[in-house]
Amino acid sequence: MLKIAILLVVVCVVFRWAFGKWPWDFGKGPSTHAQAIFNARKLLGVRENATHDEISAAHKRVLAKVHPDKGGSSQQVHEVNAARDLLLDELPDRVSGPDQDKD
Repeated sequence: MLKIAILLVVVCVVFRWAFGKWPWDFGKGPSTHAQAIFNARKLLGVRENATHDEISAAHKRVLAKVHPDKGGSSQQVHEVNAARDLLLDELPDRVSGPDQDKD
């Protein structure tokens, strides 16, 4: 019985080393955060590695369609704004360019 337990532990550790996840983690779906990001991209219609400008342009385009003055609702506006904020928060920090002041 001890040999089986040790073998099982070794198999689990090798599995973790090979795939980066424990065997029991494969049964779980994507995280809630990953699902939220996927839904935000889908709502705004942007690709996975969209830039700040692409996200902003998509936000303006979708917002024009769902604005209450155009027949949308305030709830839709809040969803579009939340999607934009979530995607912009996920972007890596911008690298300072040559035109920015240096300390």
